Amino acid sequence: MRVGVLRETKDRELRVALLPSGVRTLTQQGHGVFIEAGAGSGSGFPDEAYQDAGATVLELPQEVIETAELVTKVKEPTRSEIAAMRPGQTLFAFLHLAPDRKLAVEVLAREIVAIGYETVQTDDGVLPLLVPMSEVAGRLSIQIGAHYLQGDQGGRGVLLGGVPGVRRGRVAVIGAGIVGTAAVRVAVGLGADLDVLDIDHRRLSALYDIYRGELGTLYASELNIENCVLDADLLIGAVLNPGTRAPCLVSEQLVRRMKTGSVIVDVAVDQGGCVETIRPTSHSDPIYTVDGVIHYGVTNMPGAVPRTSTVALCNATFGYLQQLCERGVEGALRDDRSLARGVNCYRGDVTHAGVAQALELPQVESPWE
Repeated sequence: MRVGVLRETKDRELRVALLPSGVRTLTQQGHGVFIEAGAGSGSGFPDEAYQDAGATVLELPQEVIETAELVTKVKEPTRSEIAAMRPGQTLFAFLHLAPDRKLAVEVLAREIVAIGYETVQTDDGVLPLLVPMSEVAGRLSIQIGAHYLQGDQGGRGVLLGGVPGVRRGRVAVIGAGIVGTAAVRVAVGLGADLDVLDIDHRRLSALYDIYRGELGTLYASELNIENCVLDADLLIGAVLNPGTRAPCLVSEQLVRRMKTGSVIVDVAVDQGGCVETIRPTSHSDPIYTVDGVIHYGVTNMPGAVPRTSTVALCNATFGYLQQLCERGVEGALRDDRSLARGVNCYRGDVTHAGVAQALELPQVESPWE
């Protein structure tokens, strides 16, 4: 198998989809690896490290795509990258097609095999390639929110942990999954006054037991969400449904009633967001204000800590990439149901139920069988 690794082009996205150690393993097994120049430098892995491991470094992304049978990268493909691909070629990356109909249509038109990191799913429902980035984003959400709460950043001037004699900052986390749990961990560590909301009592019970009641655990009813949002200094949107659009749980009208200088960090923004007023932003221009409330909508939050994120992501993805190389794409999809669930589009057909539903297109089940 000839594997191509593209350099990321999203604003300040410095992650890379393959480590030099992964290159060494693949090349020792007889596969070819072709990497775009500078792809790993932002994560601390120079071209020389890839060359020493057996990769061929190519200057242009078009050269990488033309040479490879399987193309891998971290974030969703650009229009130019999709246009350079050929029918039957495989793309292995985060895709987030549900909220981006234009990109989905282009992927379908090129008749490629598009496997989304975010939709690979094991039999027990775990999303193994999404988990490490969700953990990073969840931790970052509190760190970033605390920063923008500072008065010099336009926020309310609230210290989340407070000091003796002063009320602590209030944090509301909507969603107690991987992202929400990671956010809770950091918020508790900072000493914030914290409420977490979810509709899964098992998740709420687990958090209550872990933190011995040091946080509020609430069922995510409309009234509870409203009360927590209005009381919050920092609101974390952590409700993600990979492969589908995130549910909108905080309305524009509710945002208008939030405290002036409060902060929203919606981690689900790359799936449309769970706050109605959120929109995608970038690391270069990360925030905007609506009705006095600071909104942070960076769609590639883990890119802010590329070294940590790259190693964590590649630890999770490499085993699947190795299967695709060893068994061939169709063979790997037939043999591994977890990987097969990750296929969003296959040679012009939508194969993932969530993507099909979001885009209102027909679903074709397992055409590789």
